[in-house]
Amino acid sequence: MTDPVYRTILLFDIEQYGSRDDVEQPFLRRLLYEVVDSTLIDASVDDTAHLRADRGDSVMELIDTQVSVPALVKTLLTETPALLHNKNRLIASGTQMRLRIVLSSGYVAIDELDGWVGSDLNHAVRLLNSDPLRDALKGRDDDSVLCVSNGIYDGVVRHGPLGVRPGDFHRITVETKEGPTVAWLHGKQTAARSPGAGAPASAPPAGPAAQHTETRVEGSQYGQTGGTHYGDQKFDFTRPRPDQR
Repeated sequence: MTDPVYRTILLFDIEQYGSRDDVEQPFLRRLLYEVVDSTLIDASVDDTAHLRADRGDSVMELIDTQVSVPALVKTLLTETPALLHNKNRLIASGTQMRLRIVLSSGYVAIDELDGWVGSDLNHAVRLLNSDPLRDALKGRDDDSVLCVSNGIYDGVVRHGPLGVRPGDFHRITVETKEGPTVAWLHGKQTAARSPGAGAPASAPPAGPAAQHTETRVEGSQYGQTGGTHYGDQKFDFTRPRPDQR
């Protein structure tokens, strides 16, 4: 197994992919690749600066640390939703694609089976599959929803780089077997509903809004995540970088 190296982790997942038939799924996969490729181009990610793993209904990208994370965040907030919207408006409503997107970072290694290994990667996958992220997409009319890890938020988003507004994110907490995982969702917060609940019996009393609201859900441990290591790429997982900690 290679030594772990620090990378930016970018994940895309298609909503309700399993409910599509065998004709729609290949179409959605092609559409997903177009969106991911365009996102990387718009964020100035060179072909040699990222490594991709295909998961059928999702795509995982490991991106070199020399790539600007603020540029990635800005692209995911602006260019990616616009591109997805323009593609969806040209196809039938039943075939349109909606995406959950996670931007995180951490140490990842590649094992002897070309699998991607690392607790930081598992953390990103938990966020991608978390109920708050799924519920956020279900509760909105948008074609995509973005979640960033706490590290990405503290290191980049909260400083408000050009094109990024920290106030447009709200904090969530996902409970896992290893303890709570904190992350930040972009967009308006949707009120949680109990199963089968209708309109609330009475409106809550007026009062000042809390600065941060946390959503807690139960989750489970995700194990090793495999990947495909393309031999023709120049992406180097084995050489340590001097600027890595």
